[in-house]
Amino acid sequence: MSTPGHGTGESAARGLRLAPFRGLRYVPERVGSLAAVTSPPYDVVVRPDGLRLLETADPYNIVRLILPQAATAADRHRQAADTLRRWQDERVLAPDPEPALYVYEQRGEGILQRGLIGALRLTPREEGVVLPHEDVMPHIIEDRAALMRDTAANLEPLLFSYRGDDDGTESTAAVIERVILTDPLFSTTTDDGYAHRLWSITDARDLALIDEDLSHRHALIADGHHRWATYLRLRSEQPAPGPWDFGLVLLVDTARYPLRVRAIHRLLHKLPIGTALEALGGAFRVRTIDGPLEDALGALAEAAAGPGNAFVLAGDGRFHLLDHPDPALLARTVPADRPRAWRELDATVLHSLLLEHIWNVPDDPEHIGYIHDTSAAVRQAVRHGGTAVLMHPVHEDVVRELAEQGVTMPRKSTSFGPKPATGLVLRSLALN
Repeated sequence: MSTPGHGTGESAARGLRLAPFRGLRYVPERVGSLAAVTSPPYDVVVRPDGLRLLETADPYNIVRLILPQAATAADRHRQAADTLRRWQDERVLAPDPEPALYVYEQRGEGILQRGLIGALRLTPREEGVVLPHEDVMPHIIEDRAALMRDTAANLEPLLFSYRGDDDGTESTAAVIERVILTDPLFSTTTDDGYAHRLWSITDARDLALIDEDLSHRHALIADGHHRWATYLRLRSEQPAPGPWDFGLVLLVDTARYPLRVRAIHRLLHKLPIGTALEALGGAFRVRTIDGPLEDALGALAEAAAGPGNAFVLAGDGRFHLLDHPDPALLARTVPADRPRAWRELDATVLHSLLLEHIWNVPDDPEHIGYIHDTSAAVRQAVRHGGTAVLMHPVHEDVVRELAEQGVTMPRKSTSFGPKPATGLVLRSLALN
């Protein structure tokens, strides 16, 4: 996997090492369109409706690899591996001729994002090179690990952020700005309105410049905590050195391209909203909003701008704004051994006070679903008689501050974006 300028010397060991790899990409002539074979990340696909939509978009849609459908988990993972091998044999997917880093650009909804896709050297948390900010759920790691073992592939890039600077022209940013003036490998627009372009970087001098620049930096995991934990799990199982020492990521300089942060909502499958509201007692001030979802979200944003925590509950066709939590109850239920910024997080208060203390909802998939799309969370709560807890997003600075202190937030506290489309470039460990 080594290339000129990508040694394993002292400078590389201090910080990020993003190594080139032979990208596995769709052959345009073999699929309906590049847009039709892409998918959101596996944990953003709203199942079952979203899954069926993607499966019917094109017979080669990447969702057949990241979310294969079969009777058992073992069957699903074997099916994904068989599908990946078949698509390569049929030249639906083909490797690029030489290792490269890839410049990836997304445009949409007033956002321009550019970053580098590459194989990032895996480092343990204690090295401080890669900073997680959320806890993870073991059952998800088990599932993703089994899928990666069977396919021997990184099927989708994780989203990482770092802070660059303007310390001269010989930097990663300078290379990216020069490369985007050339013709891209492809350009496509997906159904969500986002335009995607991809370029490859193979020039040895450019790769060396990037390597030197990144060797002094660390990264925040913006999206992909479970897959990063999976990378680390699988590396521990494999002989070193080897391709399992690296994992596929998209690395974005947020000093130039700030990420958008959205909330991840909770769907409480077995808690009817009437029961949820009745159990609150005087723990929060509760106000009912009869207007549309947009009005409820506006009220939530206004409440979140003030002191204290705020949530919106949905599930009975109306919206219920919770704010002004009881300070004495917070003091009794929220752990006091963490920084103040952590204790005041909405996700912390939700899990410590509401889920554990008031509602007694176990933190497992049978009882709690995590949904990125606000409308989908509300619809499912109404349809199945549960309770949707709508959250307000946390600021990126708070996330980074806690991560740099080594403090993790409650799982699924944030949703950074825009997330890279899955299916534009894959990494086969057999090739790298």
